[in-house]
Amino acid sequence: MLSILDRYFLRELAQTVAATTIVLVAIITGTTFAKVLQQVAGGGFPASVMFPVLGLRTLDGLTNLLPLAGFLGVMMALGRMYRESEMHVLASSGMGPRGLLKPVAILAGIIVLITGLVSLWLGPWAVRTADTLVAEANRSVIAAGLDAGRFTALPGKGGIIFVDSLSRDGSVLGRTFVATESVDSDGVRQLKVITAAGGQLYQESSGEGRFMALRNGWQYKIPLGRDDWWRMQYARNDVALSDVKADEEEDPAHSQGTWALATSPSPDARAEFAWRIHAPPMAFVLLMLALPLSRQSPREPRYGRILLALLGFYFYYLLLALGRAQIGKGHWANSSPLLLVHLLALALAGWLFWKQHAPRKPRGPRKAVA
Repeated sequence: MLSILDRYFLRELAQTVAATTIVLVAIITGTTFAKVLQQVAGGGFPASVMFPVLGLRTLDGLTNLLPLAGFLGVMMALGRMYRESEMHVLASSGMGPRGLLKPVAILAGIIVLITGLVSLWLGPWAVRTADTLVAEANRSVIAAGLDAGRFTALPGKGGIIFVDSLSRDGSVLGRTFVATESVDSDGVRQLKVITAAGGQLYQESSGEGRFMALRNGWQYKIPLGRDDWWRMQYARNDVALSDVKADEEEDPAHSQGTWALATSPSPDARAEFAWRIHAPPMAFVLLMLALPLSRQSPREPRYGRILLALLGFYFYYLLLALGRAQIGKGHWANSSPLLLVHLLALALAGWLFWKQHAPRKPRGPRKAVA
C-alpha cells in the first residue's frame, strides 16, 4: 500500500520522466527524419512511406532512449526538491532513506518493464515492419507515387517515367515514356528514351526483380556529346527497373527476432542479443544511480550535476558498447562481462547512497596545540 508521501514522489518523478522522454523523442525524431529524408532523396525508398518508416524507426530508438530519459528525469525531479529544500523538510519530519528508495524502485520497475518490452519485441518488430514497407514500396511503382499525366522519378535513381493513363490496380499502363541515363562500356554517358503504346508491370516469381513489359513502341539510345544515336522499333520491350541499394549502415541482425538471435551461433547475432537483454538492467542501474547523484545544495548550479551525470552515463554506455563490440568480434563467448559492468555501477550507486544517509559520527574535542 502506498502512502501519501510515496504517491507524491511517484507522481513528481513520473511527470518529469514523461516530460524528459517527450523532449528526447522529439530530438531523436528530428535526427531520424534527417536520415530518412536523405535516403528518400538518394532514391533509397519512395516518399510515400517516409512517415511510417520514420515512426517505426523512432519506436526502435526507444530501447536506448528510455533508460536515459528515466535517469535524467529522476535527477531533475529530485534535484528540484533538494534545491527548494523539500527534501530537507521531509527529512526533518522523519522521512528516512526508504521514503525515497521505494517510489524510485517502483518507477524503475515500470521503466525496466517497458524497456524490456521495447528491446526484446517492439523494437525488432518495428525494424522488420519498416523493412517490409520499404521493400514493398520499392517493388511497386504505384507506391512510388506514379500518377497518370505526371512525370515520376523511378526508385533507385532509375530515371523518370510518364504515363497518360493507368489502371485502377496500377499494373496496366497507357501510353508510356521512360528516360534513363547510363554509362556504356567505353565510359560514355548515354540517354535511353523509350516510348510505348502501352505496358504492364510485373515481378519475377521470386518477388525480387521488377520489370515493365512495354508494347509497340520505339527505343532510342543517344550518346551525350556525339551524334551516332540509333533507334529501334519493337513489339515488346521488357525494361528492368533498377534495384534499390540497401542501407549500408543497417545491421542485418538488428531486424531479427530475439529468439532467432538467442539460437544463432553468429557473433553479430550474439552481440545484438546481448545488447537487447542488457537494456532493462541498464535502465534499473541508471535510476538507482540517479538517487545519490541528484542530491545538491540550494546554491549549487541547476544543471551542474546533470552535466556530471551525462558524463557518467556516457562512460557507462561506452563500456557496454565496447563489450558488445568484443562479442561481435568473437573475442567474448557470452555477455557475462557486461553483467560485471552493471554490478560495478550498482555497487557505486549503493555506496554513494549509503554514504549520504549514514549517521555522522560526532567529532571529538580538538587537541590543544602546545
